[in-house]
Amino acid sequence: MERTIKKVLIANRGVPAVRIMHTCRDRKIATTAVYSTPDRLAHHVYMADTAVHIGDAPPAKSYLNIEKMIDAAHRSKVDAIHPGWGFLSENPDFAQTVIDNGFIWVGPPPEAIRLLGDKIQAKKMAQRASVPVIPGISPVENVEGIKKWMKAENVSYPIIIKAVAGGGGKGMLRVDAEAELVNAFNQTQSEAIKSFGDNRVMAKKYISHGRHIEVQIVADEAGNVVHLYERECTLQRRHQKIIEEAPSPSIDDDLRQEICFAAVRLMREVRYVSAGTVEFILDAPNRKFYFLEVNTRLQVEHGITELITGLDIVGMMFDIAMGKRLHIKQSDIKPNRWALEVRLNAENPRNFSPSFGRITRLLIPQGPGVRIASGVYEGADVPPYYDSLIMLVITAGVDRDDAIRVMDRALGRNLRVEGVQTLAPLLLAIIRHPAFKAGEFSTHFIENHMEELIASFRDRNSEDEVLKIGHYVAQVSALGPPPWM
Repeated sequence: MERTIKKVLIANRGVPAVRIMHTCRDRKIATTAVYSTPDRLAHHVYMADTAVHIGDAPPAKSYLNIEKMIDAAHRSKVDAIHPGWGFLSENPDFAQTVIDNGFIWVGPPPEAIRLLGDKIQAKKMAQRASVPVIPGISPVENVEGIKKWMKAENVSYPIIIKAVAGGGGKGMLRVDAEAELVNAFNQTQSEAIKSFGDNRVMAKKYISHGRHIEVQIVADEAGNVVHLYERECTLQRRHQKIIEEAPSPSIDDDLRQEICFAAVRLMREVRYVSAGTVEFILDAPNRKFYFLEVNTRLQVEHGITELITGLDIVGMMFDIAMGKRLHIKQSDIKPNRWALEVRLNAENPRNFSPSFGRITRLLIPQGPGVRIASGVYEGADVPPYYDSLIMLVITAGVDRDDAIRVMDRALGRNLRVEGVQTLAPLLLAIIRHPAFKAGEFSTHFIENHMEELIASFRDRNSEDEVLKIGHYVAQVSALGPPPWM
């Protein structure tokens, strides 16, 4: 049954909220923003048609407060709620509350979020769908259970201990030797309770030099499921992605078809609806891939898939939420470009510590092949309470080398952020590194090359502009004015 969405509340802030608003403008869907006290002058508030204050700075009092979100939806008389990514986007209780209050939930069914958010159940569903999984044990109640499993399945170190309900790199530790096992288990269990309210822990074989490959899936209520091909998300810091690209340079067409259709099988098995992403880890030397998890939401990096396919994934989510069938078949989807994305976080590029304050100057990259998803503007404040992502810089080209060249231009020549530190120097150093250009990297790339990456930084600020002007004045004084003056 088709439903109508004329106005939507976006239960988010910053980059994800602004991204969704762009599609809403294209679709002539009115938008309501929600904001905390420090976000009252934020970019997403300016962009929305209406805005509702939902509380003080701490997320628990604002962006994670389900009651205030629902109240804001009622007050602004919206038809639907889109959660974006982060915050409440993968909270099944929030999704169910949205539906129970008569609003359209722009996302997967609550039962799918709950099922796939449980790492143990998700692994069982993957096995039912004949999708390869990493050798592991879950849940595991103590260190002795891990030792027995390793002996029974002939698993050697390193292994990973992680929270069953974990995500975003939290509640996860690598163990390289038995001497580290007790401390790692206790620390992971403590983090699991603190971050997720769930003390269950799992252990699995760690894939050395693994590569992260994820497949974008879109499915409608009629059971039609398509994949929009894969993304490479191997470049990470602290288990969080920092650079993504599509397609992946790590796989060939045969492996691409195998991994993409494995993702489709899994999502059909769980009767998935809306946009979602199936994550795999690739053991590149052995050409084997293993299921990791499903992200039951819009991904930060969805933009690179949109660039190579020409599709609007957010728009497809709205269509599906309104009960429409997919307007494309698998055979219609033919990527024809290469796209690269970097996450511009407000952080110290040397140690990743957060940087907050007012953006005193902002020049946003432009030109052919560049797409920007920004959550800030010049003069905006970057508050210390939330995720440090302020902008996504996405570039596209006819091939990988071309996309990298455009990214080099965007970061090295056209981007300027002052007032806060950003990861721009590190990102530029990575894309210029010979190993990255050759496609030779793993999840350890940044930690293995950090010293040489930092050594290549060239800090730029407003003093550079003064020096340029001084140099030019000196030239004119010494040589006289140029002919055009």
